[in-house]
Order: sequence, then C-alpha cells, then structure tokens
Amino acid sequence: MKIIQVNAIPLSMPIAPGEHRTWWGDYPSISIVLVEVVTDEGIKGYGEGLARYCPQSYAMLVEKLLAPQYIGKDPFEVESLWQRAFRSHSGKSGGMLMEAISAIDIALWDIMGKALNQPIHRLLGTCGRTEVDAYASSISWNAEDKAAEQVEAATRQGFKMIKVKLGAPADDAIAWCRKVRDMVRPDIKLCADANFAYSLDEAIKVANALHELDFYWFEEPLIPEDIDGYKRLRTASPMMIVAGESEHTSFGARELIASRSVGMIQPDCTRAGGITETRKIANTAYAFNVGYAPHIGGGGAVSAAANLQLSAAMPNFVIFESMIFPSALRDELATEPVGSIDLKTGKVNVPQGPGLGIELDFDVVDRLRSKG
Repeated sequence: MKIIQVNAIPLSMPIAPGEHRTWWGDYPSISIVLVEVVTDEGIKGYGEGLARYCPQSYAMLVEKLLAPQYIGKDPFEVESLWQRAFRSHSGKSGGMLMEAISAIDIALWDIMGKALNQPIHRLLGTCGRTEVDAYASSISWNAEDKAAEQVEAATRQGFKMIKVKLGAPADDAIAWCRKVRDMVRPDIKLCADANFAYSLDEAIKVANALHELDFYWFEEPLIPEDIDGYKRLRTASPMMIVAGESEHTSFGARELIASRSVGMIQPDCTRAGGITETRKIANTAYAFNVGYAPHIGGGGAVSAAANLQLSAAMPNFVIFESMIFPSALRDELATEPVGSIDLKTGKVNVPQGPGLGIELDFDVVDRLRSKG
C-alpha cells in the first residue's frame, strides 16, 4: 500500500458570545484543519490538527511542506514517517508544524485500522475499554447567567465532574469559584482551568482557596515554559496540579512529568504529534506513575475519536474531557455523535469501528469549509 494524496481542508465555525469564554475573552470562532490521506488501494484516512487561528495556513503547510514527505510511502511505516516529518523543519519543533503533523499522523492510524478492520485502540494494544469516564468542560469565566445554564446542562446530562474556567486577578478567581461551588450539587466534583493566568505567588494563593472549596485539580496555572515554577508550585500547593495541553512532543513533556510537577498530563493528539507521539507522552507519564487525561478543547469529531482511541488503550488513562458548548465541528462532522456523554451510562463511548471508528458527513465538511 502506498500513499498517493495528502489533502488538507481548513474548517471553521462561529461561537455564540459567552459559550466559550476564558480570561483571554470570548472565542468568536473555532477552527481546525482536516486532513485526508488517500492510498493506492482506495483506503482513505482522516486526521485533524488543532488550528485555532488561520486554518488556511495549516492547510498550506500540510500540502506544500509535509505532503511530499509522505507521497509514495507505506502508511504502516508510521514511526519512520513521523520522524521524517519531524525533521522537515530545522530547529526546535512545536506549534503549527506539530499540529499539522498531528493531522497526518492520525489519518495514517485511521488507514491502518481500516486496512486491518480493527479500531485503533486494538492496534495500540487495548486495555479493553469500550466506554470511559468523562467530565464536563468548561464553565465560562465570570459569566454568571451563562455559567448557571452550563452547570444545569452538565448536571442534567449526568456528569459527575465539571471544569470551570478561571482568570485574573487571583481574588476575582477565588470569588468566582465560590459562586460556581454554590451552583453545583455537593456530590459533583469541580476542577479549575486557569489557561496560565497567574504568577507563581498568585497561583499559590488560588490553589489554597481551591483546596478549601474542595476542588479536585488546578489546571495550567502558570505559563507552560515555566517548568521551575511548576516544580515550586507543586511543593507549595495542597492541590493536584495538571498541565501539558501546550506540550507538542514527548521531549517537551518529559521534565514536567519526571519532576512530578503534575499529577496528570494532558496532551492533545491533534497538537502533540498525533497518536504516534501522544502515546509516547502517555507512556512516559505511566513510567512515573502520572495519570493521562487528554485535552479536547475546541477540537472536532476526529479529535474526539482519536483521543478516545488513545484513552481506551493507555494504562494510566484517568478521565476524558467532554466539551459542553455547542460545536458543529464536533457534533455534526461525523454521522454519529462522538465524545458526548451517554445519558444511560454517564460515560463516553469509545468508537468500535475500523480505524477511528467514525464516518464523516461530507455535506457538513463542505458547509464548514473555511473561505477566509
């Protein structure tokens, strides 16, 4: 089997005000890059790369820089192809390059699963999970009416844990967490995501308050580059610290894990080099008794499916992020819902079909194709 085409399709959609608000502000839209890899045997694989801004630039990167590295190659040589793409740009790799590689890599795994008529998690050596625990993500920052609406929706759907977005300054974040704590039933866990809003001193202050309010974890309080800050925070904080969605490689995540700065690592396979590299991050965490809880964020249906396949296979998997704001990229891009909680079981089902286990709706693909 040989790869004969690598096609990139930028997709985007608007988001209603307040639906996805962090301390940076409202996200007016979300976007991804969808990649189609075609083989000479007629098997097509699909992958997704996180492309929050300018998805057209990701499509150009895929087709102009990366596609020539894959054309004519065997898709089962996924590791050597990953290494080849990883070195296609000199210097330290990260950002757009790794997110673009992620999309192609996921598509290769989709092809392998389809060729062997097996879901990806079985190719990885599955832990046998057909469903996984999940939490609702995320309650919008400092928007009381919207937050109450989101909490009610998450509770109605049966989530047992809900994540709330935080912002700066620290005193406002603490007051906000008290409000959200009062909105939520006492039997439901809460966790908090700061999107690196704080200095070390502020983070310690917020961590102590979250501990008093019985929050379960404190996510990304510091900028991802501040590894020494994370080490100091872990020592000073009574809270479990989690991070890692901003890491693009196992090299980048290594010190965060090995230093025990985090209790869980949160790579997203649509930005951390696809399934090939994200598996390495999760396995590195396993070696240090650190949990794995994938990031989903603004990802689409392919992201949800790929991260679920990894969740079913990794021995240190803890919990899956299920986004609560409406998204056609996630809710309509596949012909069947993926990544949403099952109202009967209170869990998220792992797709069991070949490859990613999903079928795309190409009418929706055409409707969401980014024209800008």
